[in-house]
Parts: sequence; C-alpha cells; structure tokens
Amino acid sequence: MAVDRDRLVIGTRGSQLALWQSNYIKQMLESITGLPVELKIIKTTGDKILDVPLAKVGGKGLFTKELEVELLAGTVDLCVHSMKDVPTELPEGCVIAATPPRVDPRDVLVSGPGNFDLESLPLGAKLGTSSLRRRAQVLALREDLEIVDVRGNLDTRMRKAEEGEVDAVILAAAGIARLGWADRISHYIDPGQMVSAVGQGAIAVEIREDDAFMLDVCEKLNDPATFTCITAERVVMRSLEGGCQVPIGANARIEGDLLVMDALVGSIDGKRIVRDTLSGPVDDPIVLGDAMVARLRELGATEILAEIRCADSVDGLLGS
Repeated sequence: MAVDRDRLVIGTRGSQLALWQSNYIKQMLESITGLPVELKIIKTTGDKILDVPLAKVGGKGLFTKELEVELLAGTVDLCVHSMKDVPTELPEGCVIAATPPRVDPRDVLVSGPGNFDLESLPLGAKLGTSSLRRRAQVLALREDLEIVDVRGNLDTRMRKAEEGEVDAVILAAAGIARLGWADRISHYIDPGQMVSAVGQGAIAVEIREDDAFMLDVCEKLNDPATFTCITAERVVMRSLEGGCQVPIGANARIEGDLLVMDALVGSIDGKRIVRDTLSGPVDDPIVLGDAMVARLRELGATEILAEIRCADSVDGLLGS
C-alpha cells in the first residue's frame, strides 16, 4: 500500500467504550498500514451535559459534532463512533467509509441481585434508561413500570441497578460485552419484545470524503454484510427523521439470500406501537429501507411522530 503520511490520528470520545472501540480500530489500522496510530480524545456536547435527558437536549450529533470539526480541520485522520450515535446527515465533506463486523445488537437488562427479566420485575419497579425507544417498548409491555432517566458511562449506569438506586437498567449488549462485563448482564431481551436502535452493535469509521489514502484503507476495514444492514436501517431513520428525540428502532440481518429487517415507531408512553418485518434482496438495502418506511407510515407512524415532535408532548411525558 502506498503511504503518503507517517502516522494516523483517530478522533475519539474519552469514555471506556469509545476508547475500546478506537483501540480496536487502531490495531486494525496498524496491521493494514504499518503506520503508528494515535488517539486524540475530544469531549462532545453529549459528554458535557449529563443532568438532562437526551431527548430534551435537542439537536443532532450530540456525540459526534466536535469530532467532525477536528476531522474537517485535518487535526485527525478519522473518527470512530458507536454507529447508533451517528446522525444520518453528515457534515459536507464527511463520509462513513467502514463498518467492521457488527456484534450482538440486542438490548439487555442489568439488575444486580434481583436477576430480573422484563416479566419478573416487581410491580411498579424503577427501570433506568435515557432512550425513548426503550421507554416506549418497555411501557408497551409493562405500563406499571416507573421509567427513570439514567445517564453516564456504562459502568455508572450498571452500578445504579447493582446498588439498588433503580431495580434494573436497559443497555446495549454490545458495549457491555466489549468491555468484558457480560457476566453482569441479567437478561438478554428477545428481539421480538424490543427492536434495537439503528446501528446498535456496530462501529462507524468516519473520514474526509476526499482522503484517497483513508478511503483505500477503509475498504480493508469494512465488513460488507454489516455495511449493507446498517444502510437499510439508516434509510428508515433518515426518512422518518429519527434521532434520540423519537422512539424509532430498526434492525436488519442477512438470512440466506435475503435482507430481513424489523422496524418500529412508538409513542413515548408506549400506548401506540407500529411495527413490521419486511425482506428484500441483499444487494438493494435502500429499496428495503424505503419499503419499510412506507409500511410504517401506512400503519400510523407519521401521526405518532408528529405528536412526539411537539415540544410540550416530550416535556410533559418525560417531566419538565
């Protein structure tokens, strides 16, 4: 491989999970390019605001914008993100060029000594999550539960359940497993009960679209199957204008020669859920994504999302 630089710099957040992901990419890059790779830790808006639910913070790119500023300025060569944090509209000049193989996209419960699943949580139990997607789906199953907003890094959120501040928290299986904490998981939530977030379990590598060297490198980093699935999911999120402020889930997978996707839109209180499963050719994820959007709109997603986007609706349901 022709090399036109003497090192590479990864822009990353400073959380344990972000650093694990960036070091994972670092090792792959050093193997592919033979170049030394450095990490540059960058604090994002989402890292600074920890006392307000994400749905109330507003705006897109809460965990990516500051990294992208440095990417476009040339102070880093690439940014590494959790794919589920990446908005579907990127800054001009930026592109997601690689997604390494995805790991378990499921949501899980961590509950400490209680070892609860969703059915065995006590009546009126406190369940921690900052995700409107998780809130909607949980309340659709258990309207008696008290949803408590929980922010912070993974270990902080797990300890809130393990030390009894809440009865359980819902988190992503992928991050917990990557950090070696799978033994702290009480229950893996069946995908039939909960559709995961768009991109959950996947890592995104973002570069400048005019960086020919990194485009070549990213071809070797990329897992085509993961990229295909993520593409279909992100069509759903982009078309429905999703983000942390709306309860949207989508998860695609390859089954034989088919691309299969589950997707969901729900009201914040869980009283209305529209969900379906569709399949299509593996080589055309955009067509499947568009078909799913049309189906969800037929089922009532447009009306649900219109109500959620009224600020009074979100504030009222989350608590002002």
